This record gives sequence, C-alpha cells and structure tokens, in this order.
Amino acid sequence: MTFDRARVWDLLAEYGARLDECRYDDWLALFAAECRYRVLPRENDERGLPAGLIYCDSRATLEDRLMALREANKYNLHSDRHLIGLPRLNTADGLVEAPFAVYQTDQEGATRLFATGLYRDRLADAGGSLKIREKLVLLDTFAVPTLLATPL
Repeated sequence: MTFDRARVWDLLAEYGARLDECRYDDWLALFAAECRYRVLPRENDERGLPAGLIYCDSRATLEDRLMALREANKYNLHSDRHLIGLPRLNTADGLVEAPFAVYQTDQEGATRLFATGLYRDRLADAGGSLKIREKLVLLDTFAVPTLLATPL
C-alpha cells in the first residue's frame, strides 16, 4: 500500500502537535478504530523480545491510558515538544519510519531531552484520511528518566 508523502508528513506533524498541545482526544482521533500502540526499547526489538514499557492493543486501552494520564500528570507538570524527522516510506509493506526526539520543560523552565527513537507506523486509509493502525515507538534506550505517562 502506498501513501502520498505529503499526507504522511501532515499526519506526523499533527501527531506531534496534538500531543504538545495536550489535545489528547484529538490525538486519539488520529488512530484507526482498530489500532495498536506500543513503546519498546530498540534493544528488545533487535533481540526479538516483545517486552516493552507500554502496550495498548486496542482503542479502548488507549482511552484508558489517556484517563490515567489525566490523573498522573497532576503530579508531574511539564510541557512536551516533539521533534519528528522526515519519514521514510517503505512502499513494499506500507511501513512508515520517522526519527523523533521529545523534550520536556518543567514548571521552573528547565528543558531536558526526555526520549529519542524511531516511530515505526502502519497506516490505513479511512475515508480519505490517513489513520494510524499500528504505532511502534522504538526508544533508543530502556532508561526513561521519569514517569512515562505522556504518549510519545
């Protein structure tokens, strides 16, 4: 399945912007009705180990995750900034890969690098708009500095 490169760029830009603006319900709308979201250290992926930090195998589990985020974020107030690199489109299997970095700024104004890695997405065309069917967030390291409540 092939996708127009500009549409993929737009989807990824919206993905990061909606998270940065804490528009979580709008972020959820970027996912297909049947979807999967996983956060996995690259090391585990390379070794074929399925254990990860987050595994949401349905839209309902993503909704639960957002509910938990709304509770947890009361104790870890910060803002995020997602920087998403240009995606590579593998037209043979419909896979989209894009590097990312997420920075967090706390209430005192201190900014730090929170996570880096690679998005590996499978997309679906849903009535003319692209939706995320599967999102694998491959972290460059297993060590996440603080609470991983906010989606990457």
